[in-house]
Amino acid sequence: MEIQLNHLIARSSSSSSSDPNPSNSNFSPNPNPNPNPNPNSMQSWWEAISKARSSIHSLASALPNFPSISSLADSDRPARSLLESQEVYLAVSPSLSNPLSGSGDDPLCQWLYETFQSSDPDLRLVVLSFVPLLTGLYISRVVSTSTEGRSLAGFEAVILALYASETKARAGKPVLISIPDLSQPSLYHSPRNKPARGGGKGQQPSVGVLCPPLEPQIAVKSTKRACIVAVALDCYYKQISQMPSWSKLEFCGFAEAWAGQNCPCRSEFDVKSDDVGNCNLNGNGNVSEIRDFGEEDHEFVNAVVEIQRLEIHEDNGDKEGVLSGVKIPLPWELLQPVLRILGHCLLAPLNSQDVRDAASVAVRCLYARASHDLLPQAILATRSLIQLDKKTRLALQEANVASVPSNSNTPTKAKKPEILLASK
Repeated sequence: MEIQLNHLIARSSSSSSSDPNPSNSNFSPNPNPNPNPNPNSMQSWWEAISKARSSIHSLASALPNFPSISSLADSDRPARSLLESQEVYLAVSPSLSNPLSGSGDDPLCQWLYETFQSSDPDLRLVVLSFVPLLTGLYISRVVSTSTEGRSLAGFEAVILALYASETKARAGKPVLISIPDLSQPSLYHSPRNKPARGGGKGQQPSVGVLCPPLEPQIAVKSTKRACIVAVALDCYYKQISQMPSWSKLEFCGFAEAWAGQNCPCRSEFDVKSDDVGNCNLNGNGNVSEIRDFGEEDHEFVNAVVEIQRLEIHEDNGDKEGVLSGVKIPLPWELLQPVLRILGHCLLAPLNSQDVRDAASVAVRCLYARASHDLLPQAILATRSLIQLDKKTRLALQEANVASVPSNSNTPTKAKKPEILLASK
């Protein structure tokens, strides 16, 4: 069944003209929920549960090899269970990664497209969680010669649905940012709303255009592909705090593959630390040899293991095996949301260590790519993220070392007196 793109864009354009307030987007939660239950709210709750269960059953039918997915429909919050299920990811990922996937009649693309049209915010989050996988596969196949000529209408339909939703939310307005007055010592020395000066020419705050107004699109043209994919990634970034770890790891892996730079310049900012306290660790992160220390220094050994864990661990697996020798175009408009997402993966306090390590490797690869392509904005942004990552890891290492008691202050056990046997 082909996906009707024209119907989607026409409906999005008409809703955009009739609803000028971007806060009415489906991405925005209800700011004033009614705390008092009433029949209408109970009916709406039950309808949301029914839609989520119906969506789960539809997904199970699209993945006949994973019948256990249907059990998620019995949950009290089926949409949230669908979002947090690792089993669903393990089922969807290989199906979308199939070389024959992504066509207009792909059942998974059809399911993603229809699910995103739901009014349930949790169901929309489920679709957003697969944006890294979807955009990663799409960008990789567009530039790959091995998949040339194959239809990607299914991937493009989902990406266009995200683009149309964001176009409606922005209501034809650009995304603006206020640039602070650099002549002031800090942001707190100048008020946001300066009083008007009569007859004088006061300094006006600088305003920059982060993103120009979006135009409705009915197809993914080669000249607009980077912009459309960037908008889809921006939709993902807006909800990234609710995305599961596997989704962030997927994005970091594709960002590293897109960069395609494994040259030594990516690690020019990294200084390998010497073995702390003459401790050697094997490949599993366990202490294999300790020199100059006694058996009582277990706390120090544990600290060394923790410090070793904070170092960057790389995964050199190539995504889908289609990026070997292929250079992915990375214009600045596409790099901006990519770097925002990687910044969250690097610095958000609730992210796992695996996510931070993957983001750290991806940022360094993008720095190497930007250095080879001579992109000043990307060089500045990636260097800033690398420096922030280094400072964060160094602070954690120093905190771990400071928590270890000094070896000189370690109390020593009283030696037993020697027993002298008198010789007869």
